Amino acid sequence: MPDAVTPLASEGLTYAAAGVDTAAGDRAVELMKAAVARTHGPQVLGGAGGFAGLFDASALKSYDRPLLASSTDGVGTKVAIAQALDIHDTIGFDLVGMVVDDVVVCGAKPLVMTDYIACGRVVPERIADIVRGIAAACEVAGVALVGGETAEHPGLLGPDEYDVAGAAVGVVEAADLLGPAKVHDGDVVLAIASSGLHSNGFSLVRKVIEVAGWKLDRDVPEFGRTLGEELLVPTRVYSADLLSLAQDASAQVHAYSHITGGGLAANLARVLPVGLAATVDRSTWTVPAIFDVVRGLGGVPWSDLEATLNLGVGMVAVVGPDGVDAALRHLAACGLPAWVLGTIGADDGAAGQDIVRGTKGVHGGAVRMTGAYRTT
Repeated sequence: MPDAVTPLASEGLTYAAAGVDTAAGDRAVELMKAAVARTHGPQVLGGAGGFAGLFDASALKSYDRPLLASSTDGVGTKVAIAQALDIHDTIGFDLVGMVVDDVVVCGAKPLVMTDYIACGRVVPERIADIVRGIAAACEVAGVALVGGETAEHPGLLGPDEYDVAGAAVGVVEAADLLGPAKVHDGDVVLAIASSGLHSNGFSLVRKVIEVAGWKLDRDVPEFGRTLGEELLVPTRVYSADLLSLAQDASAQVHAYSHITGGGLAANLARVLPVGLAATVDRSTWTVPAIFDVVRGLGGVPWSDLEATLNLGVGMVAVVGPDGVDAALRHLAACGLPAWVLGTIGADDGAAGQDIVRGTKGVHGGAVRMTGAYRTT
């Protein structure tokens, strides 16, 4: 017979004593339900609270060959800025943008999204703020938020720490699939402006700020606001506008690239076919102040900066030469600043510091960076 076990507490331990408050989780759900419901169209069945989200996919019957596109991502260490400022209703745009704008790269319409929040302690109002931001971004993207999970991890995360992640599924007709197979010699590369840092490279940005000794409440004249306000600017969500652009036959869209981790050249190379190269002119735009401040404050080399941050280009469209004017007009009508970034031509096989090819495991085309960046 084993020895008797002596309880650690006179009344025994409970889940609440271990640091998990299920009642707080229920309160958080009640606070977020209305925001989530606003993302639901008639295709969503059952509402919130089920073990799985249900989406009526009957519309897929009209497709000749529907391809499902899926993506998952997080926000990275940008959440540390939100936590330090105690502002949690914008980080959802970063999450949704990172996920659905990967789906739209191949021309797919995002249909459903789910989210996951891990936290050290459930504070209902904070969790609801996060999810309300996710839901608001889903409305902009035209995607239904059909499910989610909030997990309390006491002892693993601090009481005021959290991390967020999400996943989305979309659909595209096979004949309308965008990507390397549609890119040709003579195509034109268009840049579409970012809203700022978006959600990549914050480990570098935060380290620069730490070493410099800057505080988040510091007023920065170059930004016209505090450092914290600039860092927390939400990621621009492009998916609905870029779907409408892809459906505009006069724009001749052949490929999109989402400029996230790895920077412009590495991500553009992923959507080009072997044998072709994009020549990109760095002087075609003025790098926004936040990037130049990070560079100057940390003494960060331009080469490292452009391989880490978006430098003001959030998305890229590769279009046919006869579609440039129509594409730029369409993007302007959507309120998206855009400009001609470069052209597509034959890859001469050259190598060097300013040439990128074969990134992120993709055996694709090349990107040649030319010119010098302009700053304010």
